Amino acid sequence: MYIGRFAPSPSGPLHFGSLIAALGSYFQAKANQGQWLVRIEDIDPPREMAGAADLILRTLEAYQLEWDGEVVYQSQRHHLYQQQIDAWLESGQAYYCQCTRKEIKESGGYYLGTCREKQLTNDNPSATRLRMTEPVYEFIDQKHGLLKIPQALADEDFIIKRRDGLFAYNLAVVLDDIDQGVTEVVRGADLIEPTGRQISLYKMLGKQPISYLHLPLAMGDNGQKLSKQNHAPAIDNLNPKPALLEAMHFLGFELSNDIETANLAEIIAWGVQNWQICQLPNTTEITPRFSKRAR
Repeated sequence: MYIGRFAPSPSGPLHFGSLIAALGSYFQAKANQGQWLVRIEDIDPPREMAGAADLILRTLEAYQLEWDGEVVYQSQRHHLYQQQIDAWLESGQAYYCQCTRKEIKESGGYYLGTCREKQLTNDNPSATRLRMTEPVYEFIDQKHGLLKIPQALADEDFIIKRRDGLFAYNLAVVLDDIDQGVTEVVRGADLIEPTGRQISLYKMLGKQPISYLHLPLAMGDNGQKLSKQNHAPAIDNLNPKPALLEAMHFLGFELSNDIETANLAEIIAWGVQNWQICQLPNTTEITPRFSKRAR
């Protein structure tokens, strides 16, 4: 059975770029008669906005994107992440590292395994790194075909727990996707490079890697992707139809006047019935041309 998911971080309200990711993952799941799960990736408290998680869920409801099952919160799963890290530390697959960002930058920008054989303890605050034994240099994207990962990035022993005690995104997302039975991840093209590391994690955990589909990024007029970090404006919960139609245009749908004048439920149902990966733009970045009705 197909199981997809939408996994926003609660660092702010959903914006147009978030809506694209939500719609793309929803349409792909439902077009495959599958489930669409929602997971709140709240493992980085310093970056989170109070009330954002609930606001995100209310926004999905306003756009009539109904999720299956219970919402999962990463903040309630720390014990599972630590359990895997402890197992890797015991086996020697993971180790402590005290290298600073400055030191890594000075050595060329990639971590070169400096602490790999030092057998450091965690008496002083240390990051935890994973020995890379299953590097992934390329993978197949469902839209873009063969995508390559820079060798230095693929070979790097990457961090699975930060020096400040917070769990790393790559570890948490893979353990959660495995636990939830996710079969395909549909998300923005800004996450193409982390995909290589995540496939490596599947292999190191003895699991079959899943498939990936990366959607084009919505870019602002300033050339930056629309993101919470770049202060992208929140989408409108009270009048969702204009942004919904714009996002569907962005995803390659050709909308007739009948569809544009339909209600939200009818538009979403039509999107599920007519969704095809081949309709997606071939590029990984697009500056949306918002129509007057969506402003």
